[in-house]
Amino acid sequence: MRNNKDALPDMPLTPEATAVPTLGEPTCESPKRAGAFVPDDAGVLVGISRGSVSCDGATPVFFEEAGPREKLFFSPHKTKVAIVTCGGICPGINDVIRSIVMEASHQYGVAATLGIRYGLRGFIPSCRHDVLEFTPENVAEIHEFGGTILGSSRGPQPVDEIVDALERMGIGFCVFIGGVGTLRAASAIQTEIAARGLAIGVVCIPKTVDNDIHFVSRTFGFLTAAEQATEAIACAHVEALGAPYGIGLVKLMGRQSGFIAAEASMGLKHVNMVLVPEEPFALEGEGGVLDVLEKRLRSRGHAVIVAAEGAGQHLVPETGRTDPSGNPVLGDFCGLLAAAVKKHFKARDIPITLKVIDPSYIVRAVAANTADAVYCGFLGRLAVHAGLAGKTGIMIGSVNDRYVHVPLPLVTRERKRIDTCSDYWQAVLDSTGQPRFTPHGG
Repeated sequence: MRNNKDALPDMPLTPEATAVPTLGEPTCESPKRAGAFVPDDAGVLVGISRGSVSCDGATPVFFEEAGPREKLFFSPHKTKVAIVTCGGICPGINDVIRSIVMEASHQYGVAATLGIRYGLRGFIPSCRHDVLEFTPENVAEIHEFGGTILGSSRGPQPVDEIVDALERMGIGFCVFIGGVGTLRAASAIQTEIAARGLAIGVVCIPKTVDNDIHFVSRTFGFLTAAEQATEAIACAHVEALGAPYGIGLVKLMGRQSGFIAAEASMGLKHVNMVLVPEEPFALEGEGGVLDVLEKRLRSRGHAVIVAAEGAGQHLVPETGRTDPSGNPVLGDFCGLLAAAVKKHFKARDIPITLKVIDPSYIVRAVAANTADAVYCGFLGRLAVHAGLAGKTGIMIGSVNDRYVHVPLPLVTRERKRIDTCSDYWQAVLDSTGQPRFTPHGG
């Protein structure tokens, strides 16, 4: 069995692949005096299982450990830092922004920390968005609110114009906060910066409630979103108990990865069935979803189903449309499932009561809980350490419960998904009591 916590992708990793690009030799003394410094040769082993460290005599692969460096590339008091948030909102973005500003100002005394409004659009002159200048005073309370004080946007913008803007503003390094699409954009921006021979760093902080980024044990805001989702599940359970043959159906976020649905279902033990994008299933026939649901209702009299938004896409027609970020617009599987449930039980003369609950964007719009807030604090500080040390083209990741620098080419290839052969997914099945459904077409 495999653990799905870090969910390392099936790709060959070599010491060369995990090497971190830098802007140049760090020669400036760090003004930071509190705490220990991390040397550049400190590494975190990628795999820690017996098999991963003893197979075929291969050279062990390490990620560079994150943390403050004794020598910096940038002289802090001459350096401007930029922050931009892209894509959908997520619990904890404001906590990350606050942490970056506080660390950059109080610990390093940087010249300025600037906030780029409304995602990558904020770099484009024709969009006419103002730039915010952050101070410890004007970010002191922002962690109490959900969303992002900077605003956000989706979709690509001209890379050359973004680099022009960074150069024009005199930015030393920019912190990009976003998901896989943002990381790909940041990688393209870093490539253009390098082609021009500019000393501008690109540091990324992974952000997505879907938890679908490789080399990150969990993304910030994920625990808050899963916790918020349990409130909807609790309501669905009450509704299901309130009528004979009651069914509560909860639709949760998760376009390609079902981590929120899985985590929330394990967190609140009322769920009897979890449907995720990673496991195609049959709706009809023996061992299909409707068959399992009928057996549950006949034996227990009620049921709670949790479906990720991307589940069951093999059963609905493709929309053929994409959102501004290039993500496919999903078909309405939950609508199809609700209609199929009603039809199935009407044919069997079983008087069900079906309640569909869609908390949707509610789970991502709240402020971060304590665990996520602490996590956000680490990510923001580590991004500042990396940027001032001249690291570039990296994401602040977490592997084996240690913070690391991950080169962007490693995290932009594909999204992390639930491994349905892992002990993580087995734990979901054990918690819900659901069987392995008959595969679609099986």
